[in-house]
Amino acid sequence: MSGKLLDYALLMRLHKPVGIWLLLWPTLWGLWFAAGGVPPVKVLAIFVLGTVLMRSAGCVINDFADRAFDPHVERTKGRPIAAGRVAPDEALRLFVVLCLIAFALVTQLNMATVLLSLPAAALAMSYPYAKRFHSMPQAHLGLAFSWGIPMAFTALGKPVPWALCLELILANVLWAIAYDTFYAMVEREDDLRVGVKSSAILFGRHDRLVTAMLQLAVLALLAHAGRGLGAPYFAGLVVAGALAAWQQWLIRDRGRERCFRAFLNNSWFGAAVFAGLAFALR
Repeated sequence: MSGKLLDYALLMRLHKPVGIWLLLWPTLWGLWFAAGGVPPVKVLAIFVLGTVLMRSAGCVINDFADRAFDPHVERTKGRPIAAGRVAPDEALRLFVVLCLIAFALVTQLNMATVLLSLPAAALAMSYPYAKRFHSMPQAHLGLAFSWGIPMAFTALGKPVPWALCLELILANVLWAIAYDTFYAMVEREDDLRVGVKSSAILFGRHDRLVTAMLQLAVLALLAHAGRGLGAPYFAGLVVAGALAAWQQWLIRDRGRERCFRAFLNNSWFGAAVFAGLAFALR
């Protein structure tokens, strides 16, 4: 791979797939709920590829938005734009290309799904700038990561059951606030220094309590959403609950490395919920 292509891959965070999983799991929850089991292969492939593309596009626009901050933060100063290896206008072109490919994919589905994809794109584009204006950009991220849930129903030609979808969306938003707070706890000192807002700063010394309450709320919402699915689904939630408890143990001393491990562990939380759902609907 040439140096420029490698920098584009790094800009898209293809070497850090945890973000893909955190976006993919709630999308798969929505697809399995909508299909009542395994969805059609074409629809599944479009949603999986679209997830990879939009997460990559989100990373690119995030680094473009943070190009004035990243050079001053130890963890991010080596990123392609911050290090001067990719020009900002190159990043914007890459972002547009990724979004156009994702849009071409969604046009293979019906018009209702195409129309629902537009707010998803707007959320992805605006998230990097949210942390300039309010202290809960994680909620913005969670909403962006939830939009595949109602899209799953329209993609299968079904009316959107908004009561169920809103329950799943709220669960995912609260989950995103919890796990992205773990991530923000890693960067709290840097964010304070450069003037970026985050939930970790907002929650302050109550961060552990608040994230624990959020995780409990997520599990309660998911339990209610799948209340008729039986033992396999709830076994998945029990595993997810155990993982949440492990994450709370990891962040007990607020150490950077442990908080980051807690963040990464959430890909397994999402997998546990999905595994229970898939077994329940097989």
